[in-house]
Parts: sequence; structure tokens; C-alpha cells
Amino acid sequence: MGTSKDIIAASPTPPELLPAREETTGSFVRKALAVTLKDIRIEMRTRELFASMFIFALIVSVLFNYTLDLKETQIEDVAGGLLWMVFAFAGILGLNRIFTSEAEAGTLHGLLVAPIDRSALYLGKLMSTVAFIATTQLINVPVFALFANLSFANLLPLAPVFVLGTIGFSAIGTLFSAIAANTRMREVMLPILLLPMTMPVLMACIQLTGTVLRGQPIEADRQWLSLLIAYDVIFVVVGTLIFEAITQED
Repeated sequence: MGTSKDIIAASPTPPELLPAREETTGSFVRKALAVTLKDIRIEMRTRELFASMFIFALIVSVLFNYTLDLKETQIEDVAGGLLWMVFAFAGILGLNRIFTSEAEAGTLHGLLVAPIDRSALYLGKLMSTVAFIATTQLINVPVFALFANLSFANLLPLAPVFVLGTIGFSAIGTLFSAIAANTRMREVMLPILLLPMTMPVLMACIQLTGTVLRGQPIEADRQWLSLLIAYDVIFVVVGTLIFEAITQED
């Protein structure tokens, strides 16, 4: 008995705390993934959110290509701006529903009072938003390239830009979507709150997209790439930390 106590006393970290920490981390990840999978399963049944985002992005892409009638030498210069303009407004359309649909169905209160860390709820909603926007991009980018006569080979190096841009836009958007969900004019409030804050992300994505389409490596614009990465990290961390505070109920 004495030997056992001596071993425990000499240990810098009590052994019984190690499984608890591992379980806490695993539980946090599982809960965040459960929120994401719930949103995806609901969307697969209803297809309301994805259908609205996809149709909007497709119509705007077609209209841009037919109405602007750009020359071949101009397409590479403006394609980045057009693409990210389409995805920004399609993303706002989706973000307007990510929490509003829960509020209308009466399940938002249940999520907030459930035994789940609010930061896990934020990350779960963030991942589902990223999944919806990324799916829209996977379908609409080739369609846009087809109408704009862009080479499909030039689109592959854009993958890091789309990943980083989608994460940054979704991190900020998920945060403001939760704020706007409790307002009466939520459809108007979200774009007003979101667009000014996501402007650096969109500007960086537009610049990097143009750089890649002109045949240059993404590292050629180190400043914009660094800004985009920094914005992603900052807002994912900030959103995780303050989400509980902005969703507190009186």
C-alpha cells in the first residue's frame, strides 16, 4: 500500500487525470462532428439549403458570363472577382438559414440547453457551413470555367485558395449568423454585419485567384496568402472563444 502511494505522489501528473483529459477532448470532437452530421443529414433529406445556394450561384455565373461578354485576355483578370462575388452571395444565402432554420423549427433552444460545449456547437456549425459552400463550389466552378472558356488544368492550383477562403468566410459567417438569428430583420442584418468583416478574405481570395489563373504560383502573392491564413486562424479561435457569450440567453 505504501509503495502505491509513493508512486502516485512522485508522478507529476496524477494517472487518473490522463484518461479524463483524453475523454474530454474526444467528447468535444464527437459533439462537434455530431452537430455537423446532423445538419448534413437534414440537408440530404430536404435539400432546401443546398438547392437554393446552387441555383443562385449557377444563375449568377451564367448571367455574368453572358452579359459581360469579356475578351479572352480580360477573363483571367476579372474571373477571380466574379467567382468570389458569386460564392459570397450564395454563402450569405446559406448562412441565413444555418441558424434561422433551427430557430423556426424550435430546435435552436434545445441545442443551446443541451449538455454540449457552445464552442463545439460553433465548430460543428462551421464545418457544416464549409461543407455546403465547398459542395456548391465543386459544382459551380467547372460550370463557370466552361462558360468563361477557362482551362480546367488551371483550376487545380486554386484548391488551396478555395479551402482557405471558404474556412475564413464560414468562420466569420457562422458567428454573425448566430447573432442575426435572434433579430427580426435577420435576412438584412446578416449581409450588413458580414460583408465588411469578410472583405479582407474576399480581397485576398480574388487576388490569389487572379494570380493562379495568370499562370503564377500561389506563393507569388505572399502578403495576400499570409493575410488569408492569419484571418482564418484568428476568426476560428475568436469564434470558438466568444460563441458562448453571444448565445447567452437572458
